[in-house]
Amino acid sequence: QVQLVESGGGLVQPGGSLRLSCAASGRTFSGYAMGWFRQVPGQERDFVAAISGNRGYTFYADSVKGRFTISRDNAENTVYLQMNSLKPEDTAVYYCAARRGGVITAALEYDYWGQGTQVTVSS
Repeated sequence: QVQLVESGGGLVQPGGSLRLSCAASGRTFSGYAMGWFRQVPGQERDFVAAISGNRGYTFYADSVKGRFTISRDNAENTVYLQMNSLKPEDTAVYYCAARRGGVITAALEYDYWGQGTQVTVSS
């Protein structure tokens, strides 16, 4: 079992930055691919970014490439999402997710989820 706890959400003006953190329980964190997803009420949960376990390969949705950076610290069992140049359309609840094995962008393939953290981009 893996438990995930997100933090770092909040209200930010357009063009601003936020860094989300996701702390994971368990002793085999490096064996899990980690992903960030986001969801707006009434819409599907969308892929944002993902990172592989040991080698740290990263993947991004086209909508966030060049603005968001995913990283992980396996010693601290934590994955991060640095979000720069935020836009109002980035407003959503952001979820951290984990899965055994390789990186994949489909939300249904992830086994463990955090409770989500709200990000609101507004002036």
